[in-house]
Amino acid sequence: MSHCLHPSDPAIKGTDPEAALLQEAQQRVDALMGFLGHLMVFVAVNLGLYLLSGLHQSYWTAFPLWGWGLGLAIHGLATLAKLRGPRLRQHLMARELARLRDAAAR
Repeated sequence: MSHCLHPSDPAIKGTDPEAALLQEAQQRVDALMGFLGHLMVFVAVNLGLYLLSGLHQSYWTAFPLWGWGLGLAIHGLATLAKLRGPRLRQHLMARELARLRDAAAR
């Protein structure tokens, strides 16, 4: 998973903040579009397999559905982590710092 850039990131120090935001937005949209494309192909192919197996009255489609569904779920979690990760990390850091400060004050 690639690193989401933030305007304060040292890797882009000295560059235009608007350009850095544009680059981060592009990466995030690319990740979301990649997942949505994967989801559309998953639905179309598995629907086709279901219809095909129905013609032969043999419902074996659960096997590719579950296997590919697991891969799609992992792709979805990775995309969610990429889109929500920086805020989640900041939230967890703030919560942990508050807990440590509270423990130190006792």
